[in-house]
Amino acid sequence: MRKSPPSQGPLEATHFLQLAAIDFSGIYQVHLAAKEERLKMTRLAMSLLSVPFAAAVALTSTKVVNPADLTRWETVPPYLFALVAAFGLLGVLPFLRLIEAVNAHGRTARAINNFRLLYAMKLKDELEWSPNLPVDPRFPETYAPLAWPGINVMMLAIVNSAYLTVGVTGLARQYPNVLLLASSIVLVALVHYSIYYVRCNVTRRRRLPHNPYQFPNMET
Repeated sequence: MRKSPPSQGPLEATHFLQLAAIDFSGIYQVHLAAKEERLKMTRLAMSLLSVPFAAAVALTSTKVVNPADLTRWETVPPYLFALVAAFGLLGVLPFLRLIEAVNAHGRTARAINNFRLLYAMKLKDELEWSPNLPVDPRFPETYAPLAWPGINVMMLAIVNSAYLTVGVTGLARQYPNVLLLASSIVLVALVHYSIYYVRCNVTRRRRLPHNPYQFPNMET
């Protein structure tokens, strides 16, 4: 026997307050998950980038390499330069994973913003309450250079670029010019950062979130 669907009565204000509580909990979990992912990728990147230093210490401790040879560019063994370049290249992997973590955070937060639109207008009419949260499904923007994800990405880009540039220059047995070496590091870092910029699909400057219901802007 087919059951008829239960009748749905009018929604009470308490129902919308429950939605608001779920909303706050959801956005908190999103921020927490994104932060944990960024920390894990940062630790992985630092672990990878510390390997050449550990290898140099091990080689000098076992007297395979004379410590004095590491004080001059032309006497550093080529395999140490190869190690620096290799782990600089491996450092790109957590860099890319960090970008994906930022994107996942942005997509989920925007989905929650879209969900917020379902009850924001009702709460405004019945309770004279406006959310202290953005209601634009395009917000937040994933490209924020001065936020923690942007600073993290920039620092990893610079360190990876330094490893790659120094490693390749050493393997080519070219004595580095300081100005040329610094310029090369900046150019490689810009390539890294352009990947972050393009992957986050940013084509405009950050603006205040679109407010279709004309709520007062109370964000801080």
